[in-house]
Amino acid sequence: MLDMVDDSWIVALVVVGYLLLMIWVGAAAARRSQTIESFFLAGRNLSPAVLTATLTATILGASSTLGMAGLGFREGLTGAWWLLSGAIGLLVLSIFFAEKVRSAGCYTLPELLGERYDSRVRYGASALILISWVGIIAAQIVASGKLLGVLFGPGLEVFMVVSALVFVGYTALGGQRSIVKTDAVQISILLLGLLVVAWRAFHLAGPDEILAGGSFPTSQARGGIDVMVLVLVVGSTYIAGPDIYSRLFSAKDPKAARVSAFAAALLLIPIAFIITALGISARILFPGIGPEEALPVLISETLSPLGEGLLAAALLSALISSADTTLLTATSILSLDLFRRARPGSSERTMMIVSRGGTVLIGGVALLSALRLPEIIGALLSAYTVFAGGLIVPLVAGFWRERLRLTSGGALAALLGGGGTAILFGAEMPLLGMVVSAALLFSVSWLSPQSRRLIRG
Repeated sequence: MLDMVDDSWIVALVVVGYLLLMIWVGAAAARRSQTIESFFLAGRNLSPAVLTATLTATILGASSTLGMAGLGFREGLTGAWWLLSGAIGLLVLSIFFAEKVRSAGCYTLPELLGERYDSRVRYGASALILISWVGIIAAQIVASGKLLGVLFGPGLEVFMVVSALVFVGYTALGGQRSIVKTDAVQISILLLGLLVVAWRAFHLAGPDEILAGGSFPTSQARGGIDVMVLVLVVGSTYIAGPDIYSRLFSAKDPKAARVSAFAAALLLIPIAFIITALGISARILFPGIGPEEALPVLISETLSPLGEGLLAAALLSALISSADTTLLTATSILSLDLFRRARPGSSERTMMIVSRGGTVLIGGVALLSALRLPEIIGALLSAYTVFAGGLIVPLVAGFWRERLRLTSGGALAALLGGGGTAILFGAEMPLLGMVVSAALLFSVSWLSPQSRRLIRG
């Protein structure tokens, strides 16, 4: 672990100031978040510019910053495929599905699935997403703790607790409105900060050395099959991610949803290569550090104390902006897809109490999980594999349900079979869950009496 410099109090002051600002913004937004639609969807009035900013901020979390810089450190430029896979998924979402998603007028992804199939599928999707998304929230908490640990010394568990308390607190207070308000500022600071640290790091490491740090699009560390698996597993979560859909549901109209997804995808492409190149620079300049310490070490070793503080706050904001969106998405599923379905007569006030309490509950479970998590990318890939294994195929195919003659029984079998397969075998065979899900969806649907009646008709 790096020693703290004499001026580390400046870094600490900037970071603490940022955390306090986030709490204040959350408290201010709480005054306008007194209804379910306002709390979860910010009134469904987000413009393309705001939606693009908040989508990009949501995506640039632990995996796309600390984790992907770590991939660059370990394997070179092919580490960029993590975020490039997301860009491909977003482009597919924008072109084929974004307008359909917004036109549905739903609150959550399980609700959308329930409309395509039935309530059993809605409940199954809710359970699968909650299991997966707790792991993703936990990975953001781990990343926040690692970042602060590199900057300020030992105390990983304490830093994780502090970070979790901040984003769980302001999310519970202001919901979507507090998240949207902070995201536009956070993404601006983050992008500017990445450019500053890239300019310093590339100058010190040397452009030629960085380009020699790994081949692209494949390398010895990541072959063509590995790239394909990453694109399918990670990219598919952008086509049908609950956090992405929560943004599209908040768009002011279907066109805004389509335009913002397309714009965010284009932004991700250069960002992917910049962050990966930063990981290569860290390997050249500081070969003895851990891979996922690459970005924090570059910040602490190449910038002045004030610049380090600003960049640390910007990077922390990236992690928190992903964690809060994921947390709110999980909370919406707990509140709207499970509690309100079980208690349909609940008042608006009761639903707001349940929603804020659910935010704290899920955040607490994620924090406990974070204290036991391994490396960031491994944790996220496991969560993505479970989610993709069960949900992607029935969701995407559901947009053409009648044409494909799909049934609710087939969708439920795909959810349970694909998700269960991913839980058991996803680490060794990450695509197996999706294959099983597709096989069950079509075989159970086409063999059902309902489907046979459609064929005869």
